[in-house]
Order: sequence, then structure tokens, then C-alpha cells
Amino acid sequence: MAVQYTAVFPLPFSASRLLAAFVLILSIFLTLSLVQCTTDSSDVLALQVLYTSLNSPSVLTNWKGNGGDPCGESWKGVACEGSAVVSIDVSGLGLNGTMGYLLSDLLSLRKFDLSGNGIHDTIPYQLPPNLTSLNLASNNFSGNLPYSIASMVSLSYLNVSRNWLTQSIGDIFGTLACLATLDLSFNNFSGDLPNSFISLSNISSLYLQNNQLTGSLNVFSGLPLTTLNVANNHLSGWIPRELISIRTFIYDGNSFDNGPAPPPPPSTAPPSGRSHNNRSHRQGSHSPSGSQSSSSDKELSAGAIVGIVLGAVFLVALALLALYFCIWKNRTKVSGARSSAGSLPVSTNNMNTEMHEQRVKSVAAVTDLTPPPAEKLVIERVAKSGSLKKIKSPITATSYTVASLQTATNSFSQEFLIGEGSLGRVYRAEFANGKIMAVKKIDNAALSLQEEDNFLEAVSNMSRLRHPNIVTLAGYCAEHGQRLLVYEYVGNGSLHDMLHFADDSSKNLTWNARVRVALGTARALEYLHEVCLPSVVHRNFKSANILLDDELNPHLSDCGLAALTPNTERQVSTQMVGAFGYSAPEFALSGIYTVKSDVYSFGVVMLELLTGRKPLDSSRPRSEQSLVRWATPQLHDIDALAKMVDPALNGMYPAKSLSRFADIIALCVQPEPEFRPPMSEVVQALVRLVQRASVVKRRSSDESGFSYRTPDHEAIDTPF
Repeated sequence: MAVQYTAVFPLPFSASRLLAAFVLILSIFLTLSLVQCTTDSSDVLALQVLYTSLNSPSVLTNWKGNGGDPCGESWKGVACEGSAVVSIDVSGLGLNGTMGYLLSDLLSLRKFDLSGNGIHDTIPYQLPPNLTSLNLASNNFSGNLPYSIASMVSLSYLNVSRNWLTQSIGDIFGTLACLATLDLSFNNFSGDLPNSFISLSNISSLYLQNNQLTGSLNVFSGLPLTTLNVANNHLSGWIPRELISIRTFIYDGNSFDNGPAPPPPPSTAPPSGRSHNNRSHRQGSHSPSGSQSSSSDKELSAGAIVGIVLGAVFLVALALLALYFCIWKNRTKVSGARSSAGSLPVSTNNMNTEMHEQRVKSVAAVTDLTPPPAEKLVIERVAKSGSLKKIKSPITATSYTVASLQTATNSFSQEFLIGEGSLGRVYRAEFANGKIMAVKKIDNAALSLQEEDNFLEAVSNMSRLRHPNIVTLAGYCAEHGQRLLVYEYVGNGSLHDMLHFADDSSKNLTWNARVRVALGTARALEYLHEVCLPSVVHRNFKSANILLDDELNPHLSDCGLAALTPNTERQVSTQMVGAFGYSAPEFALSGIYTVKSDVYSFGVVMLELLTGRKPLDSSRPRSEQSLVRWATPQLHDIDALAKMVDPALNGMYPAKSLSRFADIIALCVQPEPEFRPPMSEVVQALVRLVQRASVVKRRSSDESGFSYRTPDHEAIDTPF
């Protein structure tokens, strides 16, 4: 029995060890699975902001405004691959609100469908950069298409139909070679069709019906379209012959000339493109020599291959050049930050590191963010003379008569006067249809406008600036020697007046509102500096040029006016008095003004938001008259910073948010231009500030002058 017992004893012992090993392996596997389900932190934050911007709807089950794991908790409409969010489909759920401001952080998102809801406001400028499908149809979006669409080179499907989008369609399609379906129908787009449509080499379905489009259909001649709908617009001219063979072509409700376009002259080569290729194929069966047809096909194939190879080599070289430039720029920036590290505290250097890491993370999106040159002059060489001449870009703004503007402003009466700047006075204009606009009546004595073309060229460029935080130039007048600009009306006054002349205490800006103003105007400058080609320097950035709407959203005015050169005397007598406190040191010393000078002026405006003080104030003691000189040495002293805060805030501000705000200011107002950050990094720093902030009430008994109600990492209660 003993032998029998010892023989069976090892069996249960081995089984228990095997079971323990199995449990251990299973637990490790489950742990790894849970780790893999943890969603990327930047994706989580972007979805949280989207959720709160949509007014936290209960229909989005499992979604949260704070915390949560979208991939692991199966948030409604969210699909993931590993820890990355790759698809969001929340169509037809009755959602409202807006889309938020962090969508560009969804770097892995490929499909984004918000169609069939009631989402309003403008389409955000910053969208997920690597989308292949974007569907925003049947909402209440206004404004225009954002230029950032030009950087979404993988996009194959874009649908913004049945919204309230207006103005001309931007020239943003030059890089979208993958786009197969484009639907812009049932909006209020106006103006001619953009030339960049020519670059849509993969387009098969294009829907433009029920808009206010004008001009001809010539841009479609070489496209591989199978469906084209341009019905119910104001299009005119001949219908190109190439379009007649499109399988589904709907064009009623326009003013086309009768019949297809006349054939080209005999000496003119037939147009290239899809229709021409089809015609060549049909005629091939009647060729007297099959060998000739085959030889022609081989030559065409060889030419196409050479073209593709050369194009690929060019694109690779361009990408390498862009990558080299970004690396060089980042190294220069980091070395510059190190040079000035002695005067900045550790928190500032940490912020520099964070901004650099964020920049590297999204380098793919940033390097591709080069939309077609809407503001760039087209230059043509004249064959005979060899000289250069400027080709005027079409003006998308409406042309007004002097008489209509006189009527709308009661002959520019004093009662309609709402402001005055270096170029002239601004009047409120009330038109017969109830529309209210702002009219800037330019003082001819302030300008060197020898030729009307100078003014019209500036108008053309300014009318193409479209951003939710930039005042839109809607029209102009160049009649009887008058020069007038017609802008959208922003009716809540300027930031300068709100900060310095608000008699009603209810109009005091909260800390949240001040950060929102800083972020919105930073986005406007980022657009001017880093999206527009060539870059647009504002040159007159100040709080008086930041207009606030009823929701206290900022709108930057006078963008592009630097092209209208003031004469020296007028500049000294008006601009310098009003803007001297905002001017960067290099401008005061040498008259040189760059995008980095705008960054300095932005830092001064942030100081205004922080302290409630004017940039120059002769009523204060001599040591405090210059805001920058007085405030800069105290920005990293926590006790001094608490005393600098605008008393109108009544102590309602978050602790670390205030410190980070001061860190950003310190970077922007550095005396050396090369050490100031680009506006894209300022935007990222402000976005992180918004993410981390929490509204608190300052306690006077606290030694540091600050107290906390919630942990620093929690989001603020009011979404920006």
C-alpha cells in the first residue's frame, strides 16, 4: 500500500503546479489585454472635449467629460485599433453644440461621421489630419471650409452638404489626389469654382447642386468623373464637350449657352484627360495599322511611367527638405531656449520641453499644412518683353457703391461712428435688408495709393482670409476716389474697451473668458503666420483690434491692412501713439517687423488680460508706466504674481493656470526675436493650460495667496 501511495502522490502535486502556472499565464494575458485597451491619452482628451462641446448628451452612452477609456469601455460610435481611436460614427443622434478645439490630436482617426445632427458654429480650423472619410452633412455649420482640409492628403470622402456654408469655395484641393467623392451641395457657396479642382485626379463623384456658384465648368474638363451634379446655380458659358460623356451629368437650373462647347480650332491640340483618352480608345479599332496603335500605347505608357517616377522623386525630395527644415528649426529653437534658460525658472523650461514634444508628435500634420497660395500673387513672364507683370487674383468680396454705403451710414454721420484707427474711421452700417456691417472709410491722406490696383490687390488678399477668429472682409468700394472696406459686424466692443473702460461690473471678464480670448487670438495669428502662403504679418496687433461677440469669442480685425502702406508722418502721429506699448524692441530700434514682432505684441495683450492694465499708462508711478518693463521681472515670483492680477477678477482664478499663463507671456515678450516661440507652440501651450485648469477662489489667509478646491489635473467646469 505504501508503494502504491508513493506512486500516486506526485500526480496531484504536478497537477497543482500546472494549474498554478495556467492561472499565472492567464492573469498575465488578461493584464496585457487590459493594458492594450487603455486608450491613448491624447485621444481620450480630444473625445472629452468633443463630448463637453456637444453639451454632454446622454445619447452618447459611456462617454465622459473626465476620465474614462473609450476603447476599453466601448464608447458609443467609437472604434479602436489597439489603443488608438480610428473611427467615430455618431451620425443621426440629434446632437447639438459645437465640435470643440482638440480634434487635431486624433492622429490615428480615419473615419469621422457627425452627419444628421444639429451641430452649429463654424467647422473647426484644426481637424484630424489623417482622415480618409469626413462626413459633416445635414448639420447647421456656417462659415466656410477650413484651410486645414488641404493638409488631409489621405482624404477620399468629404461630405459637407446641407449646411449653411457661405462665401467662395477655397482653393484647398490641390493636394487631395486621393479624393474620390466630394459633396458640397445644398449650401450657399458663391463665386467661381476653384482652380484646384483640376488636381482631383481620382475624383469620381462631385455634387455641387443648389448653391450660388458662378463662372464656367472648364475646371472639370480633364477629371475622371462618373457623376457630376451642378444643378441650380448661376453657372454660365459653354458646357465643355468632355463633360457630355459623363454617365450621370445634371446641369439644369443654370445659364449655360445652348449646346456643348464649339470644337477647338484645327491647330489646337485636343484637351488631355479622361474624355480624350476614351475617344482615343474608341478610334483605335478603326486604325489602319494595329502595330501603330500598339506602338502609340507603348509610348504613352513609357511617358506615363517617366512622369510618375519624376513626380515621385520630386515628392520624396520635397518631404526630405521639409523634414530637414523642421529638425533644423526645432534644434535652433531648443538651443535658443537653453541660451535664455538662466533667466527663466524650471517651469518655463519644462513648458518648452512639453511644447517641443507636442510639436514632434504632430510633425506629420504640421509639415503638410501648406494650403494652396490663396494670398500668393501669380506671376507671368511676358514672352516678348521678358518683363514680369502681376496677374490680379479674382476678388471674392462684394463690390459696394458709395451711394449704398452713404445710405447705410446716414452719410457717415457722427451717430454711426463706432471707432477710429490709423487708416480712417469705422462706421456702423444698417442696410435695407436688415443686415448690419462695419464700414472702414479709409482716409486717402493716410495712404500711398497711387494706383487703384494696389487697393484692389489688398482687398483680394484680405477677402481670402477665413478663420473663425478673424473678422471677415465681406465687401469693398473703390469708386469716385473713395476707398472703403466692409466687414462683418462684431457688436460687443473691443477687448481694450472691455478691460479698461467697462463701467458695468457685469461686463468684467472672468478668468475662463480671458484664457479663451488668448487662445482664440493665438489661433488667429497661427493661421496668419503658419497657414497662409506667404505668411501674413499683422503689424498692428493690440487689444483694440480684438473684437468680442456676444459669447465673448475673439475676432481679430485689420488683418492684411499692413499691405496698405501708411505714409511716415501719419504713421508716427497715429499708429505710434496708439501701438507703441505693443511694439517689439526690434521695431523701435530698426523699423523691422516680422511674425516674431507679432508674437511680442501678443505677449503684451496677454499681460493686459492678466493685469487689467494698459501697455502704457502715464497716470501710474514712473516705474509702472510701461507694462512690460514693470511686469516682466515679476512673472516668475509667485507672491508678486498674485499682486499683479487684475483686481476685477475678485480673486477668482486657478493657481497653476495663472503661473502657466505667466510662463507663456515670458516667452513671448523676450527681447530677442529668435527666442520667441512660433504661434503654433503658443496655441499648444494655451490648449494644455485649458485642459489642466480648475476654477478656484483665492484665500487671503493662504501664504502663497492661492488655494485649491480640486486637483490641478481636473478640467474646468466651463468648456472653452
